[in-house]
Amino acid sequence: MLHPCDAQMNFLFMCGNLGTPKRALIPETGALARGFVKGEKSGVIARYNQFVPPRIAIPVPHSTDPEYAERSIPQYERAVEMAGGEPVRIPLDQPPAEVMKLIERCDAVLLPGSKADVDPAKYDAPRDPKTAAADAGRDTVDELLLQDAYNMRKPVLGICYGLQILNVYRSGTLIQHLESPVNHAAGRQVAVAHNVEVSPGSRLAGIVASSVETSDGRKFVVPVNSSHHQAADAIGDGLRAVARSPQDGVIEALEGTSPDHFVLAVQWHPERSVDEDEPSRAIFRALVHAAKLRHEKLKGEFESV
Repeated sequence: MLHPCDAQMNFLFMCGNLGTPKRALIPETGALARGFVKGEKSGVIARYNQFVPPRIAIPVPHSTDPEYAERSIPQYERAVEMAGGEPVRIPLDQPPAEVMKLIERCDAVLLPGSKADVDPAKYDAPRDPKTAAADAGRDTVDELLLQDAYNMRKPVLGICYGLQILNVYRSGTLIQHLESPVNHAAGRQVAVAHNVEVSPGSRLAGIVASSVETSDGRKFVVPVNSSHHQAADAIGDGLRAVARSPQDGVIEALEGTSPDHFVLAVQWHPERSVDEDEPSRAIFRALVHAAKLRHEKLKGEFESV
């Protein structure tokens, strides 16, 4: 069993950056490559070369409320399947070593919503009375997923709580309770709670551009649902705000600043509206496409060894 950093080290060995080990674990498959001697290479990576849908890791949304978790996770799984990916449930009740065995075989990460709030101690803030209880089990798995994703440059999509835990993981902070005329906590019964404006030139703008209008010839306007009472405040390292609620300035989307690493997070719930909303479908297609590109890039590097 490899720690994420060890897996990354093996990947560097495989790419020739640190020399070639006698036996190395191929990321994504767990297959052992015995030095890639002649006659073995094709057999070892045959499974890797087979066409399979990109595997998208999705942690179970909550560790102590199974009814909530079972009700909410199928929406994310269905959205991933519609986009051509294979959802992989990541349990919250297993030892980290067992969780990592699943994570290492996945091509991308989707961090779903949750009824919990991120523990404000993680960003050195006193607890607001309106802050909900934290979910330590979910946080532990999210942090394993994010560590692996950043070590191995796996695509990341965060949704609602997923945006918030991503921002805190990257040393950002949160507004613990929104006081605003905008109904950010509208809930799942409200199909469109408010609009968000997406910054031109952003990755998110490129994803939604073909199916939304612009507000002033520059910013793209996306009607969204909304089920949150917290939001990003100080933005984490390597992230930038790319969408806001125009009425109150609340951050509605973040994305990574590194052009070679797909990192996107939205504060609304596109998984709820994939049947009727093209921007929602486009967000999941973008995640799966980024996972496919990464998979193909790694496959080409293995074949060239």
